[in-house]
Amino acid sequence: MKKVIIAAICLGILSLGISAQSTRTRPRVVATPQPPVIKGGSTEQNRRPPILNGGGNTQSDQETSADNSDDGDVIRVETNLVTMPVSVLDRNGRFVTGLTQRDFRIFENGKEQKVDYFQSVEQPFTVILMIDVSPSTQYKIDEIQDAAIAFIDQLRDNDKVMVVAFDEKTRILSPVTNDRRMLRNAIRQAEFGDGTSLYESVDRVINSELRRIQGRKAVVLFTDGVDTTSRRANYESTIADAEETDAIIYTIRYDTQRDQPMGGGGTGKIGVGGIINILLGGKIPSGVMTGPAGSSSAEYRKGKQYLDELSRRSGGRNFEALSLANLENAFSGIAEELRRQYSLGYYPETFGKKGDRRQIQIRVMKPDLVVRAKTSYIIGEQ
Repeated sequence: MKKVIIAAICLGILSLGISAQSTRTRPRVVATPQPPVIKGGSTEQNRRPPILNGGGNTQSDQETSADNSDDGDVIRVETNLVTMPVSVLDRNGRFVTGLTQRDFRIFENGKEQKVDYFQSVEQPFTVILMIDVSPSTQYKIDEIQDAAIAFIDQLRDNDKVMVVAFDEKTRILSPVTNDRRMLRNAIRQAEFGDGTSLYESVDRVINSELRRIQGRKAVVLFTDGVDTTSRRANYESTIADAEETDAIIYTIRYDTQRDQPMGGGGTGKIGVGGIINILLGGKIPSGVMTGPAGSSSAEYRKGKQYLDELSRRSGGRNFEALSLANLENAFSGIAEELRRQYSLGYYPETFGKKGDRRQIQIRVMKPDLVVRAKTSYIIGEQ
């Protein structure tokens, strides 16, 4: 009898072990899929390539899930696909459609690369409108608001916008939405304040707000380009950010220098004796402050250079706000360009280390066409 009981216990333990083993699962590694080659009108148009961290120009992880039998285990697979938006225009500035993958050639550091990803489908887009409401723009605020609303009026129903205002601080006046009434109200609420943290505002938009937006996206920045109060970001850091982002930046520059008290000047102070000397016909000493911070000619030249470089490094354009009429034409072109851009991507033949800059050249194998795209990117985290 004891032998029978012992045998039954052993049989039970053995059956429990087999049952437990049969319920365990082991995640399967799923190979990295090749990105789809998407052409105009393709049913695959909603698929997205693995976008690189920081905007199509650095390396990131792509999440690939195992099937349901693997209990939802996620395998993180690295990819090095470099993607970028590309605009093609004729000599009259009109957007050119109907190009195919065979019409494009990509060169990195002078060496031709295989075009692994292509998309030419017209799509809606999201724009972040950045409005400078610093003291230097107080005499232009109505013009800036009118211009921002004029841009809104160029959009289609499925295009979306976020409104951001900045002075010393950055404020989100409207979340991403296609509600035109909400957007217009948000723009009109933009009131000028103290300081100009332009660099910090650009840093936040690129590294925080844009990262949350999927699909085609851009920044339209209304400003005079002069920064006076940024501490956590600077000229160089934000230019590098623009080079890494997968969003295009369009800058609308307002010349506010002539609106500044006494026309701008140096950085020093003047004493009582100096004031008496000036009143008696003397000259203003060199280095004397004759206007608020950010009002000197040198600072305005630097601001113009900054906006030129910010737009160029991201593949966008800089516009001078000479009049609302000429801006409306520019806005119409920007909206069409964003909606109808080509997307190209390739896997670089050679790897690099973090911080390396790679030069990019894109050619279209058709005559009399102008290509506008990024000319470089910086390798990010590996």
